[in-house]
Amino acid sequence: METSELKKIASQVRRDIVRMVSAVNSGHPGGSLGCADFLTVLYFDCMKHNAAHFSMDAINEDVFYLSNGHISPVWYSVLARSGYFPVAELGTFRKMSSRLQGHPSTDKHLPGIRMASGSLGQGLSCAIGTAQAKKLNGDSSLVYTLHGDGELQEGQIWEAAMYASAYKVDNLIATIDLNGRQIDGDTDQVLSLGNLALKWQAFGWEVLEMDGHNIDEIKSTLAKAKSMTGNGKPIVIIMKTEMGQGVDYMMGSHKWHGVAPNAEQLQVALNQLEETMGDY
Repeated sequence: METSELKKIASQVRRDIVRMVSAVNSGHPGGSLGCADFLTVLYFDCMKHNAAHFSMDAINEDVFYLSNGHISPVWYSVLARSGYFPVAELGTFRKMSSRLQGHPSTDKHLPGIRMASGSLGQGLSCAIGTAQAKKLNGDSSLVYTLHGDGELQEGQIWEAAMYASAYKVDNLIATIDLNGRQIDGDTDQVLSLGNLALKWQAFGWEVLEMDGHNIDEIKSTLAKAKSMTGNGKPIVIIMKTEMGQGVDYMMGSHKWHGVAPNAEQLQVALNQLEETMGDY
């Protein structure tokens, strides 16, 4: 898809995010806004998937796992906008009996969701299992994951990273949202992550880096990552983003990790985000 079209979709996704969380005064806008460009490119330009015929088995389809499940608003928007369920359903976010829970859940069988997430640190392990199953089944499609940088403070991530390289899980592409912030403050102040590129290399992974707000760079980096699969090593992309990207008063602080804008703040945000596909 053309870069100009992807930018339009990402803008609409950001509008969806702020409207969803504001409507129920609950949710996580900061990281969701920061990952809008990446997930837009992933679903509309990169992954091989079939929204019209979703199945849990994902035979001959690429699979995506959102490990940092608290940024569900961005995922729900991208799923709806790419045809997994009606866009109007975004208006039920976090409401009683909604399929769009605050953290993705499988109990209501929402199309596009193959794993409940929100307990941080688990997504990479699940992705590795899926990737190995695909290999055993002779399925050449790929598995993608997204993780928050604060999530890398979970030990299970590094156990999984060690396993993936040891067992040559080379049909796996993980992405780290490196925005430098988590719920309690900057990651450097809470628990410094150090040099992530060197860490992942030391664990036996191929490492790429990209600007998570440059659509062309996201497209080219994902294409390069795909070209590197099948060579004996799992791949990780370290993606530099800004929490709250697109809404000026949310950027530059951890404050909007899990705080919803009120009606006045929502209008300010919407004034900064172009409506390109029609609001739900």
